[in-house]
Amino acid sequence: MGRMKLLSNIINNATNQVEGFCIVKNVQLKVNVKGAEYLDFTLADAEGEVNAKLWDYQSAAHGVYSAGEIIKVRGTINMFRDIEQLKIERIRKMNEKDDVDLSSIVAESPVNGEMLFKELYDFAGTFGDEDISRLTRYLLQANKEKLERYPAALRLHHAYKGGLMFHTHTMLSVAKKLVEVYSAINPELSADLVYAGVILHDIAKTAELEVGPLGLATAYSAEGQLIGHLVMGASMVQTAAMELGIAEEKTMLLSHILLSHHGVPEFGSPKPPMFPEAEIVSTVDTLDAKLYEMFDALAGVEVGCFTDRLWALDNRQLFRHGHGITQAENE
Repeated sequence: MGRMKLLSNIINNATNQVEGFCIVKNVQLKVNVKGAEYLDFTLADAEGEVNAKLWDYQSAAHGVYSAGEIIKVRGTINMFRDIEQLKIERIRKMNEKDDVDLSSIVAESPVNGEMLFKELYDFAGTFGDEDISRLTRYLLQANKEKLERYPAALRLHHAYKGGLMFHTHTMLSVAKKLVEVYSAINPELSADLVYAGVILHDIAKTAELEVGPLGLATAYSAEGQLIGHLVMGASMVQTAAMELGIAEEKTMLLSHILLSHHGVPEFGSPKPPMFPEAEIVSTVDTLDAKLYEMFDALAGVEVGCFTDRLWALDNRQLFRHGHGITQAENE
């Protein structure tokens, strides 16, 4: 995500003081070297997020806060290790009298999650392989409520309400183009395996992430941390396949696609992709995640300038060349 809208709402230029509403993505009670308690926050709005500190914390005076709550803060922007940090001076929870535009606080998918879910569900019904179609639609329907509103991640790519469906939908659009090209080269390529793999690749994010009513992830579940969505997803496929009486080989192939879609062990995959359909799913997933990070980082940079180093992209600095701006304006 980019820079928070809150950080631009300066109420005192001399002190760099800001004020506004935001959401608590994470909060921890900590103790400094002098033994004094403080709250360490990750705060976010629709534009981005920031680390914030409430020093000399006293619950009776400041209140108690938890992830997923909307709060109003006043504080001063400081730089800590070349990164903006907010020192909170006043804080309270949002109340019924506050006239707050939630769209400015909660980032959402550019396309409605319910609409995307229906499109994916209907498309899965067109598969030529009836078993793969039934299995895909069964898992979609079983997780419908969460899939329509869940983000794709706690942080980084598509970490907003409905982000999981948007990420999956974008991947499917790319996968269709690749299948069109490569099935002409090798007719043995299974479009159904590719499409089912794309639709189901992150199905277990519904159990890996803890997501509040506003559709933002606040933490990983215990199962998510100990097992992870790759193994959990393969298990979901296998359990559903047994209930539906799906052929063992098809279950194995889909399970492998889910287990291998992160590509390498350091990113969680116990096996690399070992057939073309699995390679397509893994490659498209990586491409969509990286391009999202690039677009997001470059959006806050002037033409002709570089981003800061991005740890999610191997500490690369990205360059905004601006050559597509004129074309986009003309369109």
